Amino acid sequence: MSDLPDERHPEGPYDQLSQRPMPKLSNTEFSRFIDFIEKFEGETEQSLSMSHGYREMRMMLHLMRNHLAGRLTTPTSLADASGLSYGTAKRGIESIIKRGLILSRPRTKSGKTVSLHPSPMMIDEWEAYAHRIKGLLGPLFGVDPASDSGRRIFLDEAAADCVISPPAVLSARLELKGGLRGLIHADPTFMAMHNLKQQLESIFGLEIHNSARSIDDLLEAILTNAGRSKSRYDLVACDLPWFGELASKGILQPLDHFIRRDAYDLSDFHSVAVQSTQYAGQQYGIPLQTTPELLCYRKDIFEQAQLEPPTTTEELIKVARQLHDPARGRYGIAWNAARGTPLGHTFSFLMAKFGQPILNLRRCEGGYDFKQASGEELRPMFQTDAAYRACEYMLDILKYSPPNILHMAWYERAQSYAAGEACMAYCYTLLAPLIEFDRQSPAWGKTGYLPHPIGNHGRLITPIGGYALAIPANLSEERVEAVWTALRHLTSANMSKLYILNGSLVTPRFSVSQDPEVSALSPLIEIVDDMARKEILQAWPRPPVPGITDVISIAGHEIFEVLDGRRSIKKALSMAQDRADRVMRDRGFY
Repeated sequence: MSDLPDERHPEGPYDQLSQRPMPKLSNTEFSRFIDFIEKFEGETEQSLSMSHGYREMRMMLHLMRNHLAGRLTTPTSLADASGLSYGTAKRGIESIIKRGLILSRPRTKSGKTVSLHPSPMMIDEWEAYAHRIKGLLGPLFGVDPASDSGRRIFLDEAAADCVISPPAVLSARLELKGGLRGLIHADPTFMAMHNLKQQLESIFGLEIHNSARSIDDLLEAILTNAGRSKSRYDLVACDLPWFGELASKGILQPLDHFIRRDAYDLSDFHSVAVQSTQYAGQQYGIPLQTTPELLCYRKDIFEQAQLEPPTTTEELIKVARQLHDPARGRYGIAWNAARGTPLGHTFSFLMAKFGQPILNLRRCEGGYDFKQASGEELRPMFQTDAAYRACEYMLDILKYSPPNILHMAWYERAQSYAAGEACMAYCYTLLAPLIEFDRQSPAWGKTGYLPHPIGNHGRLITPIGGYALAIPANLSEERVEAVWTALRHLTSANMSKLYILNGSLVTPRFSVSQDPEVSALSPLIEIVDDMARKEILQAWPRPPVPGITDVISIAGHEIFEVLDGRRSIKKALSMAQDRADRVMRDRGFY
């Protein structure tokens, strides 16, 4: 270091009066800070189970930081982080382990090497500690916890009780040769899981290998895998309507034995999601996400045009006509009109808006019963008034849609809306991150969400979608127990919150929606939770019964000819009915 004085500053604070440093804190602020430090130390001693003399704070900080980042902590790395000699640090680590704050987990079968992780007890302590310190920081910086800004930063005691902790590691690593193998859907929730791969691997103590597919490719891959003597995948993500089909074919393992044995509570999940993953009275999957299809609309554009959000199909057509302005690159509404599965889903949802499911399901309180559907109840209903009206409605809104509408599927319609091209869109909340998390989107902070506008004879409903995790029936028996453990943890409330904090916006759990840190991310969380509680979310528009994927595919191909102007509605529905009847009869359903 040079002995020469730094020419940029005087040698002492009083050499030049003009250079005299001013205090960075006023006396009042400084007094508050001293009070804070005193209280901070008290809260630290009261909240955290630490012993003095081993620099445990450094070790705990290092351990928690690595856990949240999914980085490996070994006894050596933790000792290095303490700044103590290895022997002293080792005694400190052993003391923390004995107090139940650190889990020591073997990394190999021999147990010669271990990894260190914060225990659930330690995670809970640090969560509570963080909230208490936040409460002290408010007055320090002049923020009133009772004000609007304060409520966004600080949680009261009741709200803090609803906060879900980060997931803790398993006490014993999962023993799965070759790691955990998943076949998943390519969407924001599963991408969040992929981005969390390192942390999930730390939690389970093994490598995770996922293969992500689009919806049709995913179903094809599940069916192909079912034809193998041994499953290539430990877990498969299934669209909710597939469960009746896959379970009836013996492709998925029933989970009832595990659920009863472990007293696994399903009451926290949206009931419609749980019902959708059942077949013939047995449970075949655990919901990972529920994603209703809602009508998104630009609140700012509606206000400028002095328009009310539409609640009926007639109102929607009128609003779309008024907002449609191709010369300005602005279109009324975006929706799924691409041939095949995307359009088939649209058709089934629109039939429901006019009061009739796509199959001849039996009426029940609140809608239609798909849980025990068989025989004539599985007959397709293409030649009904609701089917005809659904086609007429599509032809009406086609006039006020983007020019590429006949190639538009799930992502394209959401992207059209998020880019400011479409003023409205039918959109799954699965893709709402394109709107809610992108500050560059013209729709960011200006989007309203509504249930599907209803048609004649319809009722207020929101069609439910989403995915659940299931275990293939042909999975090697020696892997099943460990895979069930992984399934249970991947669908836990702790994990669901983690996915949302890392890019997802959907959860099938009421407890996660009520977490104040989650609900603060987007108004959409509370909207969907409220719909679930009021039972507006419904599965019968796209029921999870055998044969439904074939019926939807047929609808999407035959009705596309109507939109493309090559076939009349009557002719298309007649051909769809003939094809669907033939498929369902060939499979012996009636």
